[in-house]
Amino acid sequence: MSYSNQPPRPIFESIDELFTLYQEDCNEVLPLFENAFDLIFADPPYFLSNDGLSIQSGKIVSVNKGDWDKENGINDIDKFNHQWINNAKKALKNTGSLLISGTYHNLFSLGCILQKLDFKILNLITWQKTNPPPNFSCRYLTHSAEQIIWARKSYKHKHVFNYEVLKKINSGKQMRDVWSFPAIAPWEKTNGKHPTQKPLALLVRLLLMASDENSLIGDPFSGSSTTGIAANLLKRKFIGIEKESEFIKISMNRKLELDARYKEIRSKIKDLNLIDPF
Repeated sequence: MSYSNQPPRPIFESIDELFTLYQEDCNEVLPLFENAFDLIFADPPYFLSNDGLSIQSGKIVSVNKGDWDKENGINDIDKFNHQWINNAKKALKNTGSLLISGTYHNLFSLGCILQKLDFKILNLITWQKTNPPPNFSCRYLTHSAEQIIWARKSYKHKHVFNYEVLKKINSGKQMRDVWSFPAIAPWEKTNGKHPTQKPLALLVRLLLMASDENSLIGDPFSGSSTTGIAANLLKRKFIGIEKESEFIKISMNRKLELDARYKEIRSKIKDLNLIDPF
Protein backbone atom coordinates (compact mmCIF):
# COMPACT_ATOMS: atom_id res chain seq x y z
CA MET A 1 0.00 0.00 0.00
CA SER A 2 1.20 3.54 -0.69
CA TYR A 3 1.81 6.19 1.94
CA SER A 4 0.99 9.90 1.91
CA ASN A 5 2.84 11.99 -0.69
CA GLN A 6 4.06 8.84 -2.44
CA PRO A 7 2.45 7.63 -5.68
CA PRO A 8 1.14 4.06 -5.61
CA ARG A 9 3.56 1.42 -6.81
CA PRO A 10 2.82 -2.06 -8.16
CA ILE A 11 2.81 -4.87 -5.64
CA PHE A 12 3.41 -7.43 -8.41
CA GLU A 13 4.88 -7.30 -11.92
CA SER A 14 5.21 -10.50 -13.92
CA ILE A 15 8.50 -11.46 -15.55
CA ASP A 16 6.97 -11.08 -19.02
CA GLU A 17 5.75 -7.56 -18.08
CA LEU A 18 2.22 -8.42 -19.20
CA PHE A 19 0.56 -8.65 -15.78
CA THR A 20 0.78 -5.88 -13.16
CA LEU A 21 -1.11 -5.56 -9.87
CA TYR A 22 -1.63 -2.62 -7.53
CA GLN A 23 -2.92 -3.18 -4.00
CA GLU A 24 -4.75 0.10 -3.67
CA ASP A 25 -8.01 1.98 -4.00
CA CYS A 26 -8.66 2.34 -7.72
CA ASN A 27 -9.25 6.07 -7.29
CA GLU A 28 -5.63 6.42 -6.20
CA VAL A 29 -4.22 4.43 -9.13
CA LEU A 30 -6.39 5.29 -12.15
CA PRO A 31 -5.20 8.94 -12.22
CA LEU A 32 -1.67 7.64 -12.90
CA PHE A 33 -2.81 6.34 -16.30
CA GLU A 34 -4.33 9.26 -18.17
CA ASN A 35 -5.40 8.29 -21.72
CA ALA A 36 -3.61 4.94 -21.35
CA PHE A 37 -6.11 2.07 -21.50
CA ASP A 38 -7.66 0.61 -24.63
CA LEU A 39 -10.32 -1.16 -22.58
CA ILE A 40 -11.38 -1.25 -18.94
CA PHE A 41 -13.50 -4.05 -17.51
CA ALA A 42 -15.00 -3.35 -14.09
CA ASP A 43 -16.98 -5.54 -11.74
CA PRO A 44 -17.70 -3.01 -8.96
CA PRO A 45 -19.45 -3.83 -5.68
CA TYR A 46 -23.09 -4.81 -6.17
CA PHE A 47 -24.03 -3.60 -2.67
CA LEU A 48 -26.10 -6.71 -1.97
CA SER A 49 -24.43 -7.89 1.26
CA ASN A 50 -27.51 -7.39 3.43
CA ASP A 51 -27.29 -10.43 5.76
CA GLY A 52 -29.71 -12.39 3.56
CA LEU A 53 -29.47 -16.08 2.61
CA SER A 54 -29.09 -18.01 -0.63
CA ILE A 55 -28.45 -21.58 -1.77
CA GLN A 56 -25.11 -22.65 -3.20
CA SER A 57 -24.22 -26.23 -4.12
CA GLY A 58 -27.30 -27.39 -2.22
CA LYS A 59 -26.35 -25.56 0.99
CA ILE A 60 -27.88 -22.48 2.63
CA VAL A 61 -25.24 -19.74 2.66
CA SER A 62 -25.04 -16.05 3.51
CA VAL A 63 -25.18 -13.59 0.61
CA ASN A 64 -22.59 -11.39 2.34
CA LYS A 65 -19.43 -10.95 0.25
CA GLY A 66 -17.48 -8.62 2.53
CA ASP A 67 -17.49 -5.13 4.00
CA TRP A 68 -16.65 -3.74 0.54
CA ASP A 69 -20.05 -4.92 -0.73
CA LYS A 70 -22.32 -3.49 2.00
CA GLU A 71 -24.86 -0.84 1.07
CA ASN A 72 -24.55 2.66 2.55
CA GLY A 73 -27.60 4.25 0.92
CA ILE A 74 -28.35 5.28 -2.65
CA ASN A 75 -26.60 8.66 -2.42
CA ASP A 76 -23.36 7.05 -1.27
CA ILE A 77 -23.64 4.40 -3.99
CA ASP A 78 -24.08 7.09 -6.66
CA LYS A 79 -21.16 9.08 -5.27
CA PHE A 80 -18.95 5.99 -5.24
CA ASN A 81 -19.87 5.05 -8.81
CA HIS A 82 -19.44 8.60 -10.11
CA GLN A 83 -15.95 8.88 -8.66
CA TRP A 84 -14.51 5.67 -10.07
CA ILE A 85 -16.25 5.95 -13.47
CA ASN A 86 -14.99 9.52 -13.85
CA ASN A 87 -11.44 8.36 -13.09
CA ALA A 88 -11.84 5.41 -15.47
CA LYS A 89 -12.95 7.75 -18.25
CA LYS A 90 -9.83 9.88 -17.85
CA ALA A 91 -7.68 6.73 -17.91
CA LEU A 92 -9.18 5.52 -21.21
CA LYS A 93 -7.80 6.45 -24.60
CA ASN A 94 -10.20 8.52 -26.73
CA THR A 95 -10.95 5.35 -28.69
CA GLY A 96 -11.29 3.27 -25.53
CA SER A 97 -14.37 1.63 -24.09
CA LEU A 98 -15.64 0.52 -20.70
CA LEU A 99 -17.36 -2.74 -19.74
CA ILE A 100 -19.18 -2.79 -16.39
CA SER A 101 -20.71 -5.92 -14.91
CA GLY A 102 -23.72 -5.52 -12.65
CA THR A 103 -27.17 -6.63 -11.54
CA TYR A 104 -30.36 -4.76 -10.71
CA HIS A 105 -28.75 -3.85 -7.38
CA ASN A 106 -26.38 -1.33 -9.00
CA LEU A 107 -27.13 -1.26 -12.73
CA PHE A 108 -29.44 1.76 -12.68
CA SER A 109 -26.93 3.87 -10.78
CA LEU A 110 -24.17 2.85 -13.20
CA GLY A 111 -26.20 3.57 -16.34
CA CYS A 112 -27.33 6.97 -15.10
CA ILE A 113 -23.78 8.04 -14.24
CA LEU A 114 -22.39 6.84 -17.57
CA GLN A 115 -24.89 9.11 -19.31
CA LYS A 116 -24.11 12.04 -17.02
CA LEU A 117 -20.41 11.64 -17.83
CA ASP A 118 -21.19 11.65 -21.58
CA PHE A 119 -20.28 8.06 -22.37
CA LYS A 120 -22.02 6.53 -25.38
CA ILE A 121 -23.74 3.33 -24.27
CA LEU A 122 -23.33 0.70 -26.99
CA ASN A 123 -24.94 -2.46 -25.62
CA LEU A 124 -26.41 -4.06 -22.56
CA ILE A 125 -25.04 -7.61 -22.72
CA THR A 126 -26.84 -10.29 -20.72
CA TRP A 127 -24.88 -13.17 -19.24
CA GLN A 128 -27.48 -15.94 -18.98
CA LYS A 129 -26.27 -18.40 -16.34
CA THR A 130 -26.85 -22.00 -17.34
CA ASN A 131 -26.65 -23.16 -13.71
CA PRO A 132 -28.00 -20.38 -11.45
CA PRO A 133 -28.64 -21.02 -7.74
CA PRO A 134 -32.31 -21.68 -6.91
CA ASN A 135 -34.62 -19.06 -5.45
CA PHE A 136 -34.49 -19.57 -1.68
CA SER A 137 -37.44 -17.33 -0.71
CA CYS A 138 -39.86 -18.40 -3.49
CA ARG A 139 -41.24 -14.84 -3.44
CA TYR A 140 -39.91 -13.67 -6.84
CA LEU A 141 -38.37 -14.99 -10.05
CA THR A 142 -35.07 -16.85 -9.86
CA HIS A 143 -32.15 -14.54 -10.60
CA SER A 144 -30.42 -16.23 -13.51
CA ALA A 145 -28.61 -13.42 -15.32
CA GLU A 146 -26.15 -10.59 -14.92
CA GLN A 147 -25.68 -7.65 -17.24
CA ILE A 148 -22.60 -6.00 -18.71
CA ILE A 149 -22.89 -2.40 -19.88
CA TRP A 150 -20.62 -1.63 -22.83
CA ALA A 151 -19.95 2.06 -23.35
CA ARG A 152 -17.35 4.02 -25.25
CA LYS A 153 -15.55 7.05 -23.86
CA SER A 154 -16.40 9.45 -26.64
CA TYR A 155 -19.22 10.10 -29.07
CA LYS A 156 -16.63 11.53 -31.49
CA HIS A 157 -14.16 8.64 -31.77
CA LYS A 158 -14.68 5.11 -33.03
CA HIS A 159 -14.30 2.19 -30.66
CA VAL A 160 -12.86 -1.28 -31.28
CA PHE A 161 -15.48 -3.87 -32.21
CA ASN A 162 -14.25 -7.14 -33.69
CA TYR A 163 -17.45 -7.93 -35.56
CA GLU A 164 -16.01 -10.66 -37.79
CA VAL A 165 -14.35 -12.48 -34.89
CA LEU A 166 -17.66 -12.68 -33.04
CA LYS A 167 -19.41 -13.92 -36.17
CA LYS A 168 -16.83 -16.67 -36.49
CA ILE A 169 -17.43 -17.95 -32.96
CA ASN A 170 -21.19 -17.74 -33.54
CA SER A 171 -21.39 -20.09 -36.55
CA GLY A 172 -21.13 -17.26 -39.06
CA LYS A 173 -24.11 -15.36 -37.64
CA GLN A 174 -24.21 -11.90 -36.07
CA MET A 175 -23.47 -12.10 -32.36
CA ARG A 176 -26.47 -11.18 -30.22
CA ASP A 177 -26.42 -9.53 -26.82
CA VAL A 178 -27.50 -12.56 -24.75
CA TRP A 179 -24.69 -15.01 -23.97
CA SER A 180 -25.04 -18.32 -22.14
CA PHE A 181 -22.19 -19.44 -19.90
CA PRO A 182 -22.09 -21.62 -16.78
CA ALA A 183 -20.68 -20.30 -13.54
CA ILE A 184 -16.97 -20.81 -12.93
CA ALA A 185 -15.70 -24.36 -13.32
CA PRO A 186 -13.78 -26.20 -10.56
CA TRP A 187 -10.48 -25.81 -12.47
CA GLU A 188 -10.88 -22.02 -12.23
CA LYS A 189 -10.82 -22.21 -8.41
CA THR A 190 -7.62 -24.20 -7.91
CA ASN A 191 -5.83 -21.16 -6.47
CA GLY A 192 -8.80 -19.94 -4.45
CA LYS A 193 -12.00 -18.14 -5.36
CA HIS A 194 -13.37 -14.61 -5.27
CA PRO A 195 -17.05 -14.43 -4.17
CA THR A 196 -18.11 -12.66 -7.38
CA GLN A 197 -15.62 -14.35 -9.73
CA LYS A 198 -16.68 -14.42 -13.39
CA PRO A 199 -16.11 -17.34 -15.79
CA LEU A 200 -12.90 -17.05 -17.78
CA ALA A 201 -14.83 -17.84 -20.98
CA LEU A 202 -17.02 -14.77 -20.45
CA LEU A 203 -14.05 -12.44 -20.05
CA VAL A 204 -12.31 -13.95 -23.07
CA ARG A 205 -15.34 -13.19 -25.25
CA LEU A 206 -15.64 -9.64 -23.94
CA LEU A 207 -11.98 -8.94 -24.63
CA LEU A 208 -12.18 -10.57 -28.06
CA MET A 209 -15.11 -8.27 -28.80
CA ALA A 210 -13.69 -4.95 -27.65
CA SER A 211 -9.88 -5.07 -27.85
CA ASP A 212 -7.01 -6.08 -30.12
CA GLU A 213 -3.71 -7.86 -29.57
CA ASN A 214 -1.19 -5.80 -27.58
CA SER A 215 -3.98 -3.64 -26.13
CA LEU A 216 -3.67 -2.40 -22.55
CA ILE A 217 -6.53 -3.78 -20.45
CA GLY A 218 -7.41 -2.38 -17.02
CA ASP A 219 -9.55 -3.66 -14.15
CA PRO A 220 -10.13 -1.31 -11.18
CA PHE A 221 -11.76 -4.04 -9.03
CA SER A 222 -9.64 -6.95 -10.21
CA GLY A 223 -10.47 -9.50 -7.50
CA SER A 224 -8.83 -12.77 -8.50
CA SER A 225 -7.84 -11.23 -11.87
CA THR A 226 -9.93 -13.24 -14.30
CA THR A 227 -9.66 -10.17 -16.55
CA GLY A 228 -5.88 -10.43 -16.42
CA ILE A 229 -5.83 -14.13 -17.21
CA ALA A 230 -8.13 -13.54 -20.19
CA ALA A 231 -5.97 -10.62 -21.34
CA ASN A 232 -2.76 -12.64 -21.24
CA LEU A 233 -4.42 -15.59 -23.01
CA LEU A 234 -5.24 -13.14 -25.82
CA LYS A 235 -1.81 -11.45 -25.91
CA ARG A 236 -3.01 -8.28 -24.20
CA LYS A 237 -1.25 -6.44 -21.38
CA PHE A 238 -3.05 -6.18 -18.03
CA ILE A 239 -3.05 -3.76 -15.10
CA GLY A 240 -5.27 -4.74 -12.17
CA ILE A 241 -6.16 -2.86 -8.99
CA GLU A 242 -7.34 -4.70 -5.88
CA LYS A 243 -7.44 -3.70 -2.20
CA GLU A 244 -7.59 -7.12 -0.53
CA SER A 245 -4.37 -9.06 0.12
CA GLU A 246 -6.17 -12.41 -0.17
CA PHE A 247 -7.19 -11.71 -3.75
CA ILE A 248 -3.82 -10.24 -4.71
CA LYS A 249 -2.25 -13.56 -3.68
CA ILE A 250 -4.81 -15.57 -5.67
CA SER A 251 -4.17 -13.35 -8.69
CA MET A 252 -0.42 -13.84 -8.53
CA ASN A 253 -0.83 -17.61 -8.30
CA ARG A 254 -3.25 -17.64 -11.22
CA LYS A 255 -0.75 -15.79 -13.38
CA LEU A 256 1.98 -18.25 -12.44
CA GLU A 257 -0.39 -21.13 -13.22
CA LEU A 258 -1.23 -19.61 -16.61
CA ASP A 259 2.43 -19.32 -17.53
CA ALA A 260 3.02 -22.95 -16.56
CA ARG A 261 -0.12 -24.39 -18.20
CA TYR A 262 -0.90 -21.93 -21.00
CA LYS A 263 -1.86 -24.43 -23.71
CA GLU A 264 -3.95 -26.55 -21.33
CA ILE A 265 -5.91 -23.56 -20.01
CA ARG A 266 -6.36 -22.09 -23.47
CA SER A 267 -7.76 -25.39 -24.75
CA LYS A 268 -10.61 -25.17 -22.22
CA ILE A 269 -12.01 -21.98 -23.78
CA LYS A 270 -14.42 -22.87 -26.59
CA ASP A 271 -14.27 -19.51 -28.36
CA LEU A 272 -10.49 -19.72 -28.70
CA ASN A 273 -10.69 -23.22 -30.16
CA LEU A 274 -13.11 -21.91 -32.77
CA ILE A 275 -11.01 -18.97 -33.94
CA ASP A 276 -7.48 -20.31 -33.58
CA PRO A 277 -7.22 -24.00 -32.64
CA PHE A 278 -3.82 -25.45 -31.75
